[in-house]
Amino acid sequence: MPSNKSVSDAPIIQFTNCRILREHKLQREDLWVRDGKILDPEKLFFDEQGYADRRLDCAGAIVAPGFIDVQINGGYGVDFSQPCEDVSAGVSLVAKKILEHGVTSFCPTLVTSPPAVYHQVLPQINVHNGGPEGAGVLGFHLEGPFISSEKRGAHPERFLRTFRSGGTDDLMETYGSLDNVAMVTLAPELPHSQSVVSTLRQKGVTVSLGHSVANLSQAEDAVRHGASFITHLFNAMLPFHHRDPGIVGLLTSDQIPAGRTVFYGMIADGIHTNPAALRIAHRAHPSGLVLVTDAITAMGLPPGRHTLGQQVVQIQGLHAYVAGTKTLSGSIATMDMCVRHFKQAAGCSVEDALEAAALHPARLLGISHRKGSLHYGADADLVLLDDGLRVRTTYISGEEVWRAEL
Repeated sequence: MPSNKSVSDAPIIQFTNCRILREHKLQREDLWVRDGKILDPEKLFFDEQGYADRRLDCAGAIVAPGFIDVQINGGYGVDFSQPCEDVSAGVSLVAKKILEHGVTSFCPTLVTSPPAVYHQVLPQINVHNGGPEGAGVLGFHLEGPFISSEKRGAHPERFLRTFRSGGTDDLMETYGSLDNVAMVTLAPELPHSQSVVSTLRQKGVTVSLGHSVANLSQAEDAVRHGASFITHLFNAMLPFHHRDPGIVGLLTSDQIPAGRTVFYGMIADGIHTNPAALRIAHRAHPSGLVLVTDAITAMGLPPGRHTLGQQVVQIQGLHAYVAGTKTLSGSIATMDMCVRHFKQAAGCSVEDALEAAALHPARLLGISHRKGSLHYGADADLVLLDDGLRVRTTYISGEEVWRAEL
């Protein structure tokens, strides 16, 4: 057998004694990684006649794809919607801290803000892969300001906007640029919204429906124009009604174009959604469920007063309210907490819970060929968990970036 140097300059790592999540099942097999990618061992053995340079004993742990959070407003004292001279420092702090919760990629989320905030914040952060310095940035999620006043939630009414014409000019005037934007949440009942949805999709931006009073017909029309996500299902939208189920009806609609999937975000923190509602959604459309934290500045901090964009937020126990009201304004949950609560509340399998935090958000963003799965050729972004789904180690590109203290 030749030395590995003749096979590759990059070392080959073999993760052994583990259960890996592949093809929707936990399978007892080894995982092979080289140069930040997952290897096909058959090709390694038979085509290259290679072998492992290093073996890592996982002690029976579950090996899953790294978690992807497509809606996170900040944390650890950082508010992504607060402009400052060095936005990247705040994003980097959150990116580093969420590694301990198994998150290897995320979408920093901005809530409804004045144009000056978008113009200052968006140019400072570029899409980039993660590493020892923190989770990778997949692009911004802009939640507003093109949303319903009636269902604005914690979004300040004075900064809400409508589409005055075809919409493109309104987007550019508000955001300045879409270069590093992955997703935009808007209300599909706003006039001219359909042309905006089409424009955003043409630019490669995922469109989400939320903070809306849309009926089912309006929601279906938006999906036909390219919308593919629902922002925090049940929250900040019309409640389900049997004669017109509204946006919620997209989960079982027969008007979704062939080959398309409508995904939906769920804040599985035990506060935003009753477990029964979570079970209803999951059983109606399990392949579309995407776990999100919707975490705010106060995640990782003690109770007290914090900010969410232009609003003051009061933390009381596990609840985050707009100060002086009972309006929920994001959560203080971490992604691994959401995974555990979702599994318990939905009564689903371990595989379903893990895929809702990894595979489904990757499919939503169109990056499942490299993120969100352990398929051969995918990025070796991994999380090792115990049977209680507590994170033990996080890897990005096959490199250990965080380990729990024993």
